[in-house]
Amino acid sequence: MKSSSWPEVGDYVVCDVTNVTDFGAYVQLDEYKDKEGFIHISEIKAGWVKYVRDHIREGQKVVCKVLNIDTGKGHIDLSLKDVNEHQRRTKIQLWKNEQKAEKWLQIAAENTGFGDESIEEIFFFLVDNFGSAYSAFEEATIRGEKAFDDLGITPEMVKSIVDVAKENIKDAFVEIAGFVDLSINDSNGVEIIKEALYKADSVVNDDDIQIEITYTGAPRYRIKVTAPDYKKAEAALKKSSAAAVNYMNEMGGTAVFNRRAESN
Repeated sequence: MKSSSWPEVGDYVVCDVTNVTDFGAYVQLDEYKDKEGFIHISEIKAGWVKYVRDHIREGQKVVCKVLNIDTGKGHIDLSLKDVNEHQRRTKIQLWKNEQKAEKWLQIAAENTGFGDESIEEIFFFLVDNFGSAYSAFEEATIRGEKAFDDLGITPEMVKSIVDVAKENIKDAFVEIAGFVDLSINDSNGVEIIKEALYKADSVVNDDDIQIEITYTGAPRYRIKVTAPDYKKAEAALKKSSAAAVNYMNEMGGTAVFNRRAESN
C-alpha cells in the first residue's frame, strides 16, 4: 500500500528503475504514490563510473538512500552507493513484510465487511501506532487483542486481525518502533540532543539488529528496530531508548519514552 506522504532524508526506499541516461537513472518509489527519484551518476557506485548501464538497468529493483527532497519541485535525490548489502537485504525484507501485512489486512477486512477506503485508513493507522503494519500483526500474535487496547479499532476488526495474524505469522523478521521526546533549555541543546540520539543509535552491538532514528517533529524522535525475533527487538528498543533518556537526564534535560505515537 503506497503512502501519499514523502520519505524523509536518510530513509532507505525500494525503487523500480524506469529510465537510465548517460548521467544517472530515474526511478519510481514503490512505497509512495506518484513519487519519482533520481540517482546521479556520482551516486551509482563508489569510484568512477564511465557507463551508467554497466551498473543499473531499466526494470531493475533497487534499494536507495534518500539524500535530498524538494517537495516544491517534486524532486527526490537518491544514492545507490550509500546502501550496503546488509541494509539492502534488511530493507527488502521489511518491504516484503509490509506487502504481506497489506494482504492480511485485506483478508481481515473482508471478514468484517470493511471497504477499500477503510482498509487503507487502518493500514496507515497501524503504521503510525506500531511502526509498521507488519509489526501490528506481530504484536497480535504475541499479545492478542490487548495489543490494540485504546486504539479505537472496532472489536470485530481487532479479532479478525488477531485471527489472521495467528494463522500466518511464524518465526519471522520483526520491526517495531517507539518514540522519545527530548528537550533541554541549554545554549548547547542541539548538540546534547544529537549526542543522546547517537548513544541511542550505537548502544546495541549486534549485526542482526538494526536501529534507525528519525525526526518526526519537535520534540519527538522515532526509534525503529528490526531484529530476527520479537524478544530481541523489544530488548533492543528498551536499551536504545534508555540510552537517550538517561543521557538527557544526566545533562539536565527532559526525556520521555512512549511505545506508541501518543499526542503531545
